[in-house]
Amino acid sequence: MERGGIEDGQTSIPLLLSENPSDSSDSSSHATAVVVLSTLVAVFGSYVFGSAVGYSSPAQSGIMDDLGLSVAEYSVFGSISTVGAMLGAVMSGKLADLFGRRGTMGFAEVFCIIGWLGIILAQGAWLLDLGRFLVGYGIGLLSYVVPVYIAEITPKNLRGGFTAANQLMICIGVSITYLVGTFISWRMLALIGTIPCVLQLLGLFFIPESPRWLAKNDRWLDCEAALQRLRGQSANITEEATEIRVTSLLHRFIRVYLLLEISQEFDYTETLQKLAAAKVFDLFQRKYAHSLIVGVGLMVLQQFGGVNGIAYYASAIFESAGFSGKVGTWAMVVVQVPMTLLGVLLMDKSGRRALLMISAAGTCLGCFLVGLSYLLQDLQVWKDFSPFMALGGVLVFTGSFSLGMGGIPWVIMSEIFPINMKGLAGSLVTVVNWLGTWIISYTFNFLMDWSSDGTFFIFASVCGLTILFVDKLVPETKGRTLEEIQASMNPFTAKK
Repeated sequence: MERGGIEDGQTSIPLLLSENPSDSSDSSSHATAVVVLSTLVAVFGSYVFGSAVGYSSPAQSGIMDDLGLSVAEYSVFGSISTVGAMLGAVMSGKLADLFGRRGTMGFAEVFCIIGWLGIILAQGAWLLDLGRFLVGYGIGLLSYVVPVYIAEITPKNLRGGFTAANQLMICIGVSITYLVGTFISWRMLALIGTIPCVLQLLGLFFIPESPRWLAKNDRWLDCEAALQRLRGQSANITEEATEIRVTSLLHRFIRVYLLLEISQEFDYTETLQKLAAAKVFDLFQRKYAHSLIVGVGLMVLQQFGGVNGIAYYASAIFESAGFSGKVGTWAMVVVQVPMTLLGVLLMDKSGRRALLMISAAGTCLGCFLVGLSYLLQDLQVWKDFSPFMALGGVLVFTGSFSLGMGGIPWVIMSEIFPINMKGLAGSLVTVVNWLGTWIISYTFNFLMDWSSDGTFFIFASVCGLTILFVDKLVPETKGRTLEEIQASMNPFTAKK
């Protein structure tokens, strides 16, 4: 469809008028086949994310034996994906705003495919590390753009569950990669990793772009067509389309208003330079403070609650508790997948806040039990019981995290920032998440050498702090449009 808008001489306002005024069907009451298909294609990217995270554990012995890598060299291979992911996260918001949500997902998958092929063909450490870095860059982009795309296309009453499917597919990707990796070679496992990348690339040709991104870029006719396709040909999209357009025009009006204000004091060139520089700092203005605190705060609390310390070193924890690493990991898979699915089903029924608080309480209990088990071992008390306490603590943590803390922060991140700041804000929040991942995964062994029980008691304290943070600062977003959420969290913008 050709680009529509003022620059094309389009003088009508197609989004403000319904082509079928008599059609009163609710455009936000159900998920159409197009919404389901679009979400499925998007979460192929989440599966790619999960398979990349889960790859290094089952592949470790094979890669080290075949390529003769030392432990230090393999540690570089395992961690360099996080560096690539941070670079991808820095660029994710800008690319998503520039090329659209679909374009960015396709761009990310190209890097993932090249990266997997590099791993498959590697005969030494340099190509292996380069491939891993490229896969990390791709998943850094996907970790932002997938939940944002899903949030922008789904009806408000179903948005939570559909967006939480992102976390479910990450979980499935990790679990399947680990389980399959115990039976096949590391090169074959990397080859299998390319399959969801190709599936998403092909699927992108059959799904619509985000209507909100199209509206932001003045493509009004394309926006209306995409929204009509997503809601069904018989749906009345007048109210939702008008809300999207009014919000988009409001943000554009504010930008013009600021331009006129600045131009009273500066010449034209200085004005443009001022606006270009201000874009970087706009996010830190007071009017966006609530959104920024919630988005960044949830990611910090998610990571510093210890999830990646437990996920990356679960085998060592189980072995110290007297269980085999394989049995313990299989137990985690058995708990993780159904609890993540339960969280998806409950997302739009119980609400975000309730699930977050229950999830945080469970992770707090899980970390406390693991810490207590180490303390009892140090005190030589209940020596026969403490290993079971450690196992139970890890499983309680894993199940509770999967229920809410794993996916809901990404759902809320995709909901709370206005469209004009979503790219920059999403990049910042995603970078914070990946930086936290690196910090915890790097320092975990040092913390455990310092004090095993103290490490998990610190994690338990952070999880307890999460409950208070959610109670005081995180809004309930269930059943509200993105525009309603952003107006309530950014009242200055709404008033302007």
